[in-house]
Amino acid sequence: MFRKVLVANRGEIAVRIIRACRELRVRSVAVYSTADRDSLHVQLADEAVCIGPASSRDSYLNAPNIIAAAHITGAEAIHPGYGYLSEQSAFAEACESCNLTFIGPPAPVIEHMGDKARAREIARNAKVPIIPGSDGPVSNESDAIRIAERVGFPVYIKAVAGGGGTGIRRVDDPDDMSRGLQMAMSEADAAFGKPEVYIEKLLQEPRHIEAQVLADAHGHVVHLGLRECSVQNIRHKKLVEEAPASEISAALRTRIAEAAVRLARAEGYRNAGTVEFLVDRKGEFYFLEMNTRLQVEHPVTECVTGFDIVQEQLRIAAGEPLSIGQKSVRMSGHSIECRITAEDPDQGYAPQAGKIESVRWPGGPGVRVETHIYPGYEVPPYYDPMLAKLIVWAPTRAEAIARMVRCLHETEIAGVPTNLDMHRRIMASPFYKRGEITTDFVVRHLA
Repeated sequence: MFRKVLVANRGEIAVRIIRACRELRVRSVAVYSTADRDSLHVQLADEAVCIGPASSRDSYLNAPNIIAAAHITGAEAIHPGYGYLSEQSAFAEACESCNLTFIGPPAPVIEHMGDKARAREIARNAKVPIIPGSDGPVSNESDAIRIAERVGFPVYIKAVAGGGGTGIRRVDDPDDMSRGLQMAMSEADAAFGKPEVYIEKLLQEPRHIEAQVLADAHGHVVHLGLRECSVQNIRHKKLVEEAPASEISAALRTRIAEAAVRLARAEGYRNAGTVEFLVDRKGEFYFLEMNTRLQVEHPVTECVTGFDIVQEQLRIAAGEPLSIGQKSVRMSGHSIECRITAEDPDQGYAPQAGKIESVRWPGGPGVRVETHIYPGYEVPPYYDPMLAKLIVWAPTRAEAIARMVRCLHETEIAGVPTNLDMHRRIMASPFYKRGEITTDFVVRHLA
């Protein structure tokens, strides 16, 4: 096991990784921007290094400064968390060339799966169903219209290097194609530095289901079941996640999990990863993408399996074999996670900044809170607006919903607008309670 790990991230995920390190008796190094000097992850780490000014480009995306901080502090490995540098193959490659272990998959795997068009090809070759669409990037209107007419409107235009709901445009007919193509390419170029896009059939009222996989360097690959991630806001960003995925037959659950493992094996995957699928109304499933990193929603899987995914990441990166065998994976109860953000749903989910005047978190059996905020903390305007994740576990889904309702009632955050009321409305929805969940749930039932 490593003696010291640098955490190349901020916020609640940096806190989560630091805690996992401490339980494994691994010293941690936090990096921070000038805007985050008083953040909780800086206070909890064994050491902390300022890596630049407030802008992400100059700090959390500044790979040379992060690698220099690792060398200065004697860290042997870097955990990128999620977002920022976590899915940049060039950073993983730079770590290895500087004799630092990147806690994640090999750089070529990140590159392959980060290219959504190439990932579709890899999935197809692994006999994993893919959504009908283009075989690769499209760059002109006539080709895009031809492909869309072949698979049938409506379609999505998606960034080849996309993720997190960015670089996506819906097109309902040929007249919309030119505008949609230009907007998607422009947004993709601004967000990812790559304007390439591809076409994908828009499935009507699908569910967003994902499989958590773990793979080591010794040829072992396991899945930790499925998660339900269909409740998303109008920007395709997840709001609520559950494990296990409900209202899915045991046979379909097995087919999806086996497809995820098959894809991971085919690509020579290593470390933690998530294979995402869409499931249509007929019960057919299709590969969406693979996230080559830790997911925001990993706690719900930990709650129902009892395994610590972050600690497994550290062990795998250190060269140890998986401590988990597929036969040892057992699901127990039901877990729900609500992402609490400093966003105003009534203003198009615009991120908010400001000082946290007071905060009250819930407690009791089966309750877990992951956060980096505290009274007096200044929420900066430069980063993702995530404030906390509320996670509950209970023996059944109905009991988990009741527990989450209670937790949302107990939670109070003063000083900045939040989406707490949106979560209360979701939990109160009879459609949600019945498990009638699709990716357009918020638009259909809560708009």
